[in-house]
Amino acid sequence: MKDQELTAEFIDAHAHLDDRRFDDDRDEVIARAKQAGLKAILTVGCWNEKDGLDKVVEIAKDPFIKLAAGIHPHEAKQVKGDGPYNLLRGLGEQGKLVAIGEAGLDYHYDNSPRKVQREVFIRQIALARELELPLVVHTREAEQETLEILKGEGAGEGSGGVIHCFSGTELLAREALEMGFYLSFTGVITFPKAQELRATIKDVPVEMMMVETDCPYLAPVPNRGKRCEPMHVVDTARKIAEIKGLSLNDVARITTLNTEMLFRLNADASAEEISRTIAYPIRDSLYLNITNRCTNHCTFCTKFTDYTVKGHDLKLKHEPTVSEVMAAIGPEPERRYDEIVFCGYGESLLRLDIVKEVGLRLKKMGCMIRIDTDGLANLVHGGNVLRQLTFVDCLSVSMNAADSKTYEKLTQTPYGDKAFPAVLFFLKEAKKFIPKVVASVVAVPGLDIEACRRIAEEDIGVVFRVRTCNEVG
Repeated sequence: MKDQELTAEFIDAHAHLDDRRFDDDRDEVIARAKQAGLKAILTVGCWNEKDGLDKVVEIAKDPFIKLAAGIHPHEAKQVKGDGPYNLLRGLGEQGKLVAIGEAGLDYHYDNSPRKVQREVFIRQIALARELELPLVVHTREAEQETLEILKGEGAGEGSGGVIHCFSGTELLAREALEMGFYLSFTGVITFPKAQELRATIKDVPVEMMMVETDCPYLAPVPNRGKRCEPMHVVDTARKIAEIKGLSLNDVARITTLNTEMLFRLNADASAEEISRTIAYPIRDSLYLNITNRCTNHCTFCTKFTDYTVKGHDLKLKHEPTVSEVMAAIGPEPERRYDEIVFCGYGESLLRLDIVKEVGLRLKKMGCMIRIDTDGLANLVHGGNVLRQLTFVDCLSVSMNAADSKTYEKLTQTPYGDKAFPAVLFFLKEAKKFIPKVVASVVAVPGLDIEACRRIAEEDIGVVFRVRTCNEVG
């Protein structure tokens, strides 16, 4: 594993900077957050009858601080009339809010009558939809009713939202994700007894995650028991990286993009301008996105709905030249990455000459080279191209099926019944020129994985790999 410098920035997606425990050193807390690598903090103001929201609105005048505000279920009993809702509406109309909330149900403490909690929650969902703002949801020991209200009030059809401080069940995670809601995780995931929550994180796509502190509460290990600060969000991100098998930079980049997109924190920049890149790092590898063209039109490819992969938008404005690719790679790639992978949202070997020139340059630098391909390059170029790829250390070929009929159905290949035999020949021939050859399939429902495995391992004699459906990168 290469030692990576922390280059991506974090956002604490949920903090309470107006808490009195920050009154003596709030400026220092914010300074430490910046020093730790944060680019923004979303502070959440919870209305109360005595103080309203004046304090948190004042704190959020700092451009580094973004503001969400709502009526917490603990304070729901204090609501009398429309005053609190009108206050929130006014702040939203003035552009001071990026979200409504935290709003929801808390049946653990029951500080407010449950009927009142539900009424106030429903009013805030309607307000979020009216203002076209996302919703920050609090739920504790009230999962089923929370889901019923969110669905019944059409929360998923508005501007979306996030289940903050997620510590719920797999059912809550699944149904929230189905509504398009993000899940935001705190330092709780670092606690020794949080095994079930860490198991849930394994199954949640990182593209739907955020990181938060909920400070001054829930400081992660190794600061558990102390006052939590926004800078501690890095420790939570580090645990997610460990669970998901990603680098800390990956988690920072992805969760920051998620937070920016939901709360529209980059109103003047498109997602492409935020993160588009030719050379994009994931874990300890650097991937090269040199074309968006594909040979096939695979039914399981997510490119047709979203070009984002692990926080990188891979939709190219143009196909890069050799010099543009080398510039995007940057200096000393052999020191910074375990491998360089030709794998973007397109079939790299359609640009065989670019692959060869860039690949040979990188090989001379001492880089390990991998190519991920659909295995149809011989048909595309009208000859055996594998002789030209001897600089490659690993070739991963998308076999995709165990027979031609299934292959054609899944890939919608323009080569018809010639395609699958060509892929098998490509795999067999590759063994002559390349040290490591891998046959991969995507685990789409109904695919005979074991039949694919037998072809790859027993008939051809290459490594076999199953890729998770809807999980890219």
